[in-house]
Amino acid sequence: MNRNENSRSTQAPAWLAVLSVALSATVFCTTEFLPVGLLRYISHGLAVNEGAAGMMVSAPGLLAAIAAPAVTVAVRRVDRRRVLQGLGMILVASNLVAMLAPNFLVLVLARALFGIGIGGFWAIGAGLGARLVAERHVGRATSLIFAGVSLGMLIGGPAGALIGELAGWRAAFGAALAMSVVALLIQFAALPELRVVQRIRGRDLLGILATRFGRAGLAAMTLALCGQFATYTYVTPFLATVSGFDGKTISSLLLGYTLIGLFGNFFGGAGAQRDVRTTLLATILFIALPVAALPAIGIHRISAIAALALWGVSYGAMPVALQMWMARATPDMREGGMALFVAVFQISIALGSLAGGLIVDHYGLFDAMYSGSALGVLAMLSIMLFGRPARAATEAAAGS
Repeated sequence: MNRNENSRSTQAPAWLAVLSVALSATVFCTTEFLPVGLLRYISHGLAVNEGAAGMMVSAPGLLAAIAAPAVTVAVRRVDRRRVLQGLGMILVASNLVAMLAPNFLVLVLARALFGIGIGGFWAIGAGLGARLVAERHVGRATSLIFAGVSLGMLIGGPAGALIGELAGWRAAFGAALAMSVVALLIQFAALPELRVVQRIRGRDLLGILATRFGRAGLAAMTLALCGQFATYTYVTPFLATVSGFDGKTISSLLLGYTLIGLFGNFFGGAGAQRDVRTTLLATILFIALPVAALPAIGIHRISAIAALALWGVSYGAMPVALQMWMARATPDMREGGMALFVAVFQISIALGSLAGGLIVDHYGLFDAMYSGSALGVLAMLSIMLFGRPARAATEAAAGS
């Protein structure tokens, strides 16, 4: 066997391991956003209002925000393969309990258990590309893992809406259960030992806060994601009650949102590689504009579809731009810095969903849209005022 053949033979298991982490990321994030498309069905099936049903999104977000730093510190030097497998078992258990939940309280508890799993997974798994492949392939491996995250975030809502319409909300959690079992089995087969030499300390969690660039990114991320999930969590009832679409059409529209969002994912990555600040500003702007316009144009179906398309491609780009912003704020991408990023990301999802539910219940769907758009504007202002990195940092990022 020559050197090239030997290199290919040693690379293959490494890339299988990367794909196993990417698949788990997809399943975790699909499960996270599954309830977005199931709100109407769970609301009717368990006799709760849609604002309360939104707790299925906010509850795991809050637990994930706590779990990300807690799990990172608690696992100390435990082999990361075992940690990921344990988190995969939590995912399986949470989907099983959700599928069988006899009432809404048990369903929320299942989602809270899920929050612990996804918080730990994001903190530990997001940076594993550097541990699994050779240094020259780290960028590609990390992109694959984050593509799994983005894909799961984008398909969760449409999958929930489609399965909920065809077979009911329990079947949707059953499908997530089957996916989580497959992902766990592949992890057992593909992941190598991932021993840790140096355990994470509490102060390592604050790496992103060390620079103004990082602080501005966290502020913008919080505001933009709160705006996104104050609105997107309730887009299904908006399309049903305001635009007058039926359930099957809504599932098709959310699938279209998914597909166009995948294009946005690639656009966001390419744009952020050249100019992350301008790209992030553009993605937030083109989320805020259609969201603000929907109350006025949503009654016209063609206009609502156009607004949803622009929203979808922009949101597809935004997480990638945010990830690249934070990577430049913490170039080493240590688990500690990633844990804080995950915590703030999940808190933002939870706060946005919770705030959106309160606004929907007390004021209506239109005010939720206006509020989400206003938060996007505030996110843009934080980037424009405080998100300009120092020249040295910019040059260092460009040369890396």
